[in-house]
Amino acid sequence: MALRVTFVAAARSTPALAERFQDDRPLDQAGWEEVQRAAGELIPLAAAELRYCSPTPRSRATGDALGYAPLVQLALRDCDMGRWQGLTLGEAMAREPEAVDAWLADPRSAPHGGEPLLAFIARVGGWLDTRPVEDGGRIVAVAEPSVIRAALVYALMAPPATYWNLDVRPLSTTTVTGRGGRWNLRFDGVAGEALRA
Repeated sequence: MALRVTFVAAARSTPALAERFQDDRPLDQAGWEEVQRAAGELIPLAAAELRYCSPTPRSRATGDALGYAPLVQLALRDCDMGRWQGLTLGEAMAREPEAVDAWLADPRSAPHGGEPLLAFIARVGGWLDTRPVEDGGRIVAVAEPSVIRAALVYALMAPPATYWNLDVRPLSTTTVTGRGGRWNLRFDGVAGEALRA
């Protein structure tokens, strides 16, 4: 039986239009309310043998609110955006339009002085491939949407440009099954089913 890793996207801290690179803000009231509404479906994931989270305040608070008591994993941190940290895409575009265009077009580029998209995907994929669980093991990881997108690109061996076409909503779940280097994407109808089937 394969290892099962279920990613839970952290609850929001701002409206989607104000998303910022490497956003370290805590959950806002709307985020806390979302967690409470989704708790019935997401709390059963706490039965996983291992429970992890990204180091962001939002991911830690989401995991704690759901009773996961997750272990922080530095490998699940957001992409290092260098001098663009804390900016919105629009703000970065207004300041450095050519640099943003280069960054969006070439996954090897890092005009912001931080981490290239390819390195980010490889880092998250390396974490995924080294999970210490036996066959049939279950893991839950609360992470930022960008981290989940990177994990999916890696797991599916998709072209890096696929990263820009994935939409991960707050508190959504995404499950991959398999083991190091061989992953499948699994779609579950209800979050709690991810650990039961």
